[in-house]
Amino acid sequence: MLTLVPGEMGGSESYARALCRALSARTEVEAVAFVTAAAQAAGEGLRTEVVKEVPPGGSQLAKLKGMTAGVLRRRSIRSRFDGIDVVHYPFTVPIPPLRLPRVVTLHDLQHLDLPEMFTWQKRLFRRHAYDQAARSADIVVVPSEFVRERAIALLDLDPARVLVVPHGLDHELFFPSDGAREAFILYPARPWPHKNHGRLLEAFELLQRDRPELTLVLTGGGTETLAGADGVVARGAVPLGELVELYRLAACVVFPSLYEGFGAPPLEAMACGAPVASSDRGSLPEVCGDAAVLFDPLDPEAIAAAVSDALDRADDLSRLGLAQSARFTWASSAEGHECAYAAAAAR
Repeated sequence: MLTLVPGEMGGSESYARALCRALSARTEVEAVAFVTAAAQAAGEGLRTEVVKEVPPGGSQLAKLKGMTAGVLRRRSIRSRFDGIDVVHYPFTVPIPPLRLPRVVTLHDLQHLDLPEMFTWQKRLFRRHAYDQAARSADIVVVPSEFVRERAIALLDLDPARVLVVPHGLDHELFFPSDGAREAFILYPARPWPHKNHGRLLEAFELLQRDRPELTLVLTGGGTETLAGADGVVARGAVPLGELVELYRLAACVVFPSLYEGFGAPPLEAMACGAPVASSDRGSLPEVCGDAAVLFDPLDPEAIAAAVSDALDRADDLSRLGLAQSARFTWASSAEGHECAYAAAAAR
């Protein structure tokens, strides 16, 4: 995890940390977390090796410097991996490059499916780093059938090397409460372009005409810039415990994202008993199943109608959501990753 910038990488960081935690509770694989000094806690219970040759940092620029150091100092770093059978890069980029059987997690192919969401520099970086990493890996782990299909189609990968291992949920954290729900809808997401906040704000204006009692609560670092519209509460980054409480209190959780390789927030909301209205793009129909009202995220009227429908079907959706979210556990995800490691070693 030498490319990890703590607190800046969204769902991929949550995935890697939760996977480490789940692997630490199992005995099939003896796993070791390799981290920089800035991410010493990321191993979450695994035996951890701090790689001092890669400089720590808390920014994307520091991440690039660390990646460069991982390449330039690879000879001294490689000695740390003596005795390792398989190396897993959960953030896709294979830093440091090692002559070992390799597992790479490919979270999505958004830079190829929605290139307009990226600067040309980021597209170039992803095509070089992400695409080549997937092509050169012994096994590619993807979080959904959607990503598997896109990876095979866009990168011409051997289907036998691409394994679907869904993410899990921490069911000791995400569970319903007995309290009454309040008159607000919740969208937990950073204001990245594909998160589609603009159309959600348009939809909320339409929704308020029939349901003036509703407010819209936005969470995620950077959402403070979206404050100001009538009925919109922009909370910015909130602690995880506070987010869970919002899930338990929200009248509905809406997720209008234009693209997801997995999409954990709808499942987190379901596990907390919240009714969910979700975009029908990317992996979201696969992840949500029949437990959410799906909508076209490009159409504000469709978003508003779906949220209204979810509010009307709250009890039914809550029941379906609890059943759907129960299918996703980190123990099962860790087992799937162990199978990926064995497959890479066998190759």
